[in-house]
Amino acid sequence: MILGIGIDLVECDRFLDWSAFKKQRIFTKKELEYADTDNSNAEKHLANFWAAREACLKALGTGFGDEIAFSDVSVIHDEKGKPELLLAGGAKTTLKNLTVEKTKIHLSLTDQGDYCVAMVVIEQL
Repeated sequence: MILGIGIDLVECDRFLDWSAFKKQRIFTKKELEYADTDNSNAEKHLANFWAAREACLKALGTGFGDEIAFSDVSVIHDEKGKPELLLAGGAKTTLKNLTVEKTKIHLSLTDQGDYCVAMVVIEQL
């Protein structure tokens, strides 16, 4: 059963002028390291990570705020490089409140030109 679906579109150039302090406040150390490994596309990686957060929150039916911090949703990569979402804190609690069953979060990221898109589907197993 599908518990939630979220999608987000982000313009990559939005992250060009962000200070290191702002990036460190929003993104995890692992996300920043991943983006820095590909300097020519660092903004696209950050845009994808941001879009993934927003799509996840839409799928959860909430937003950032008192209950969920920026660091509560992050993107990690498995051994093959596939992106996956890691939920902590308020985001993890919100997911647990959606169901008493096991869940799986599906994440798809893509970019084309100046835009990045993320789609998240939360499935009850």
